[in-house]
Order: sequence, then C-alpha cells, then structure tokens
Amino acid sequence: MRRRLLLRVVAAMLVLYLGGAGFIWWSMHQPPEVFGRVIKKMPGVVFLLFPFETMWTQARAGTLKVGDPAPDFSLIKQDKSGSVQLSALNRQRPVVLIFGSYT
Repeated sequence: MRRRLLLRVVAAMLVLYLGGAGFIWWSMHQPPEVFGRVIKKMPGVVFLLFPFETMWTQARAGTLKVGDPAPDFSLIKQDKSGSVQLSALNRQRPVVLIFGSYT
C-alpha cells in the first residue's frame, strides 16, 4: 500500500515538474513583454529547480548563421523624433551593430 502511494506521489511530482518546464519553455518563446510578465510572477525557487540558463540559451538561439544578413527591424530614436530602420541605413552604407551595456 505504501509503495503504491509513493509511486503515485512520485508520478504526480514528475507530471508537475514536466508541466512547469513546458510552461517555462513556452514562455521563453513568447515576445519579451509576455515572457517578462510570466517570469515576474514566478518565485525564485524556479531558477533552482529547472535548468533555466540552458533552456534560455536554446530558446533564444535563433537560426542565423555567420554570414547571414541581419533581420530587418526599426527602433525609436533617443529623442523620440521618429524611428530608424536597419534596411534603410544598410542601403546607404554598411552598418555595424554593437549590443552591450555601457552602465
């Protein structure tokens, strides 16, 4: 009887774990606004229970290879006077994109 109960508890925990991992995986594939709202409500223990960094790296890896053209995007100018589109800049001259933190 105890063995059967233990087996059910372990099975339930496994289902909950896999469901949680699936939910996190799904949320990582959503736009940043959706992912941010989901993660904001998760307790900190989630980062200890799941291989969060590995999942994040794989979810956000993308499909670009070295030599592929950058996907087109537009950004609002700092002074909010308009926007700049990568494809428009790239037609005029080569563009170098630098991503990083300067703080």
